[in-house]
Amino acid sequence: MRRLLLVAWLVPLAAATGVLLALFAGPAWAAFALLPLAVVAWGWPMLGRNWRSWRYAERDDDLLISRGVLWREETVVPYGRMQLVEVTSGPVERHFGLASVQLHTAAAATDARIPGLLPEEAERLRDRLTELGEARSAGL
Repeated sequence: MRRLLLVAWLVPLAAATGVLLALFAGPAWAAFALLPLAVVAWGWPMLGRNWRSWRYAERDDDLLISRGVLWREETVVPYGRMQLVEVTSGPVERHFGLASVQLHTAAAATDARIPGLLPEEAERLRDRLTELGEARSAGL
């Protein structure tokens, strides 16, 4: 999905830049239209690496979410601290059959998101996290 968005934005930008530069600045300047295409060539494998870096694990007392290629980021959300678990799916995500799970806690810094899930898995995870959150917060 992200690769499609990368191509959908940058290829028309490259074409428009090439045409405008060729008309107004000359054909030699039209070579600068290759820059967006270079970003596409660089971004294509980077988006794949970034997508493969996302992980989550349901542990006994918390949910662990890790992501990142160069800079690893790990977020641990205790079940008892979760206030809201929602499943979202925008138009592009729905077209590709994907959904995201968004976790909200009292501290804005610990809000977490798990993108790119199948809708069935996102709903299962939402129900499971809600169940565990209710069980853990009952003693507070």
